Amino acid sequence: MNRKPPRRTRERILDLSLRLFNDFGEPNVNTTLISDEMKISPGNLYYHFKNKDDIINCIFQAFEREIDQVLAVPSGRNVNVEDVWLFLHLLFEQIWKYRFFYRDLNNLLANNRILELKFKRLLHDKVGVARRLCEGLQGSGDLDASMQQIDALTTNMVVVATYWLSYAYVLDPRRTNDPAVVDASLQLGCYQVMALMAPYLTGEARHLLERLAGEYLDSQ
Repeated sequence: MNRKPPRRTRERILDLSLRLFNDFGEPNVNTTLISDEMKISPGNLYYHFKNKDDIINCIFQAFEREIDQVLAVPSGRNVNVEDVWLFLHLLFEQIWKYRFFYRDLNNLLANNRILELKFKRLLHDKVGVARRLCEGLQGSGDLDASMQQIDALTTNMVVVATYWLSYAYVLDPRRTNDPAVVDASLQLGCYQVMALMAPYLTGEARHLLERLAGEYLDSQ
């Protein structure tokens, strides 16, 4: 059998750093801890990365590449409620994979100008996607809302999605990495965001959301 080539040290540092940041929080992880966990010297780590911010910025680049694929609105057909539901599930999966960015957001942005600018752009892109989804539903007659209401709705959807993990952590900090708790929390986050849209949905779209929500609630 052909063996896979060993991963480069740089890639291993990024993978390990992401796990440490997610598990312990970015403020509680420094380059000494990362090099100790890697079983390499600090000098070897600094050969690959100038400092911790350099590591964080490289992880964010990977996050950007992955989430850009999620932020692609379906084209060539009408958007429906299931598209929104799927979009939110994929979005929350990415948020969970790179959760330290969201849990430690204020601290990170206060100390990292590059991250501040990039995260601001990401939020702008999320609002734009949410707006296009809502406008797609509006165009097909499934959503009845004024442009002013859509502006408020899309902003609120992004706010809830952005800070959901922090809210869930406060509710149950001791089981924050329990797979069953995590899965239920992410599902509930999707439901809460969709619930913001519910008052504006009409006809079959409203019934479809109620069915999707019912399936979610029955599984809890």
